[in-house]
Amino acid sequence: MSAGRTLPEWLAYQETLHPRSIDLGLERVRVVAGRLALLPPAGRTAIVGGTNGKGSTASILAALGQAHGLRVGLFTSPHLLRYQERICVDGEEVSDAALCAAFAEIEAARGAESLTYFEFNTLAALLVFRAAGVGLMVLEVGLGGRLDATNLVDADVAVLCSVAMDHRD
Repeated sequence: MSAGRTLPEWLAYQETLHPRSIDLGLERVRVVAGRLALLPPAGRTAIVGGTNGKGSTASILAALGQAHGLRVGLFTSPHLLRYQERICVDGEEVSDAALCAAFAEIEAARGAESLTYFEFNTLAALLVFRAAGVGLMVLEVGLGGRLDATNLVDADVAVLCSVAMDHRD
């Protein structure tokens, strides 16, 4: 597939890149983040983890940052209706064009590194936020806990919402 893919084509392609949909660890994604010079990010970062309440907490943190005059990037998952819901800047979903450009940049940098769908998406959020010049990134941890791709970033603030018994390991 060429670099001129549509958003649906990019998302379908990402699902084929790694043999497992969840493969916890930061090694692969850290290599690609290094090639993209994404670390450390320029602004402040808040990371939100836990079982229940992450999305609401992340949205509230983003709104608080905006209320204080910061340009805010918000990364959440999963999406409800459209992929673009996952990556927002100042409360606005990122455009298909910005996502496709980020995906093309990641694809060019990843080389032989195999990335999961979520790792690819996390890197895209970081690229979009860098391009938008956000002063605060709010990242919602996925299923991986401490080995989740969002933990590439050494957060300035970490929020832990309630953790259910089935997630204690």
